[in-house]
Order: sequence, then structure tokens, then C-alpha cells
Amino acid sequence: MDTASPPPEGNDPTRRTALGAEVYREAQESAEFAELRRAHRSFAFPLTVAFVAWYLLYVLLSSYAGGFMGTKVVGNINIALLLGVAQFVTTFLIAWWYSRHAEAKLDPKSTAIKARLEGQS
Repeated sequence: MDTASPPPEGNDPTRRTALGAEVYREAQESAEFAELRRAHRSFAFPLTVAFVAWYLLYVLLSSYAGGFMGTKVVGNINIALLLGVAQFVTTFLIAWWYSRHAEAKLDPKSTAIKARLEGQS
């Protein structure tokens, strides 16, 4: 025989899920969240386009400008090798730059949104 009482209405999982969805929907539609999205997109999208263009330039030069890419700069080091290494350097610089951007601009905004949401839960 089960003598446990039913859970109080506030602990109903269906009700909590509906309330949680509403709270998150409100947060998503807030000006604060829109500013967070804008700060992320204004950094990520232009940089992504620039890097893809830089990568495609390297691929196109490698495919169609073999003479230029084979030009020796110092010893056996040619332009193709320098541009290839520059691709790696660019990748690491973008990652470093993004982490600084996130720490300065995105993290404070997302922390404020998270604190507000956790306070309402």
C-alpha cells in the first residue's frame, strides 16, 4: 500500500517545463539578449567572411598561379609555403582575438542574462 502523498502543484514537471519555456522565451525576446546576439554576430560574421575569402584566395592562387606561388623567397622557402603558414597563424590569431572579444563583450552580457534567469527559477 502506497501512503506517499502526491507532489505539491509547484513541483508538477509539466507545469515547471511550461513555466521554464515561457521564461526562456521571454529572455530570448529581451533587448538584453538581442544585444548579446548583435555583439556576437557583429564580430563573428565579418571575420568568418574575411577568413573564408583569405582561404579561397590561397586555394585559387595554388590552383591557378603556380608560377607565382613557386617563387622562392629565401632558399627553398617559396610564397606558397609562407601563405600556407600564414593560414595557421591567422587561425590562431582569430581564436585569440575572439576569446578576448568574448571575455570583454559577450561574457558579461551572458552572465547577466544567466543570473536573471536563475533568479526567476
